[in-house]
Amino acid sequence: MADKSKLTTGANASSSQQSSDGWSNKRRHIAALILARGGSKGIPLKNIKLLAGVPLVGWVLRAALDSDLFDSVWVSTDHDEIENVAKAWGAQVHRRSLEVSQDSSSSLETMQEFVRQRPEVDVICHIQATSPCLHPRHLREALQVILDQGYDSVFSVVRRHQFRWEEVKQTEGRCSKPLNIDPSKRPRRQDWDGELCENGSFYINTRELIEKGVPQTGKVTYYEMPPEYSVDIDVDIDWPVAEQRVVRYGYFGKEELEVVSLLFFSVSGCLTDGHLYISITGEEMVSINSRDLMGIHMLQKDGVEVILISSKDDPVSKTLADKLAERAGCKVMHGVEQRQAVVERLMKERGLVWKKVAYLGTDILDVSCLNLAGLSAAPGDAPAEALNAAKYNCHSPAGRGAVREFTEHILLLKKKAKSKMDQDRIDRMSF
Repeated sequence: MADKSKLTTGANASSSQQSSDGWSNKRRHIAALILARGGSKGIPLKNIKLLAGVPLVGWVLRAALDSDLFDSVWVSTDHDEIENVAKAWGAQVHRRSLEVSQDSSSSLETMQEFVRQRPEVDVICHIQATSPCLHPRHLREALQVILDQGYDSVFSVVRRHQFRWEEVKQTEGRCSKPLNIDPSKRPRRQDWDGELCENGSFYINTRELIEKGVPQTGKVTYYEMPPEYSVDIDVDIDWPVAEQRVVRYGYFGKEELEVVSLLFFSVSGCLTDGHLYISITGEEMVSINSRDLMGIHMLQKDGVEVILISSKDDPVSKTLADKLAERAGCKVMHGVEQRQAVVERLMKERGLVWKKVAYLGTDILDVSCLNLAGLSAAPGDAPAEALNAAKYNCHSPAGRGAVREFTEHILLLKKKAKSKMDQDRIDRMSF
């Protein structure tokens, strides 16, 4: 779908125009600031809950960092776990004080504390973590109005076509009145421009407006985002809808989505839960999930080669691993300690580069491959080293659906990439 984002300004201002706060050609420090308090009431620790395999705050951090216009990108938090996730995604952390970490604390109070501690910051772009379909281009286009046209405040909106009515309490004993329509002349959607509503994605203000406590004043305008990118998450019921939307409209990074053709993953800690069962007769057994096997078969049917890896210290014996590989219909590599070297040798044999490879890993041996692979993931119960290196964190634990979850993610991204290629081909055609 073509991006219909657009900027509306109240006046034509040239790029050389001096802004109303007195700046002209001075290079201003522009900071992105994401507020991520740990005490969310609607959804506990919502800001780092996984959405389509990525921490919620990760979606907007990726967009902010890839916009290439911010001098610094910050997450303001009062929570250790949120701080760790923010740093893992490349942000700096402003550790907010207790005074602005209360349920009653406002976003403005938190931003005022931030600018007091950061005298170098001139422009603050407050990005809300609950807007996972934000793209770098949205931020770039809105920021250009501050940089080139001298505006003091720009905020994101979405166009809504909804008829509003006055709220009347039952005890008032009177009828409700329409607020934006004449019921006797209800317009068709195509005959009505609708209304602009804040979508909460971002608010850009100069330092002075924040210090004075009057954001969205001065020379102010809005940036209109298409409805498909306007996703907000407040309560649990929003989550599944947002996951579907972000897979289709979310920003997945600077690199074009690639169609992977090779998947590696560990036997123990990925396909199995890492437990080894021994019967009274000494027979060794492991448990696997039939849904994981089905996920492997789905990938193979879609043309992806799957290879299992086991290390020399793997509790799953060679005989058991061979049986698992036979059941899954794929190859197994035994005694692999130098994972990256072995994977790169196999890639070379197939004429592949890392962006064509997916990797599901669970331990320190896997970290380098997780960092390099085009698509990478770790089971939900993997150690922190693997989770931080992976591009996708599974909800499911090892041996109980992690493989199936990652295979479904790969298939979704392949579908998204194909859809984009088809759309690009259509856009290049003349009708």
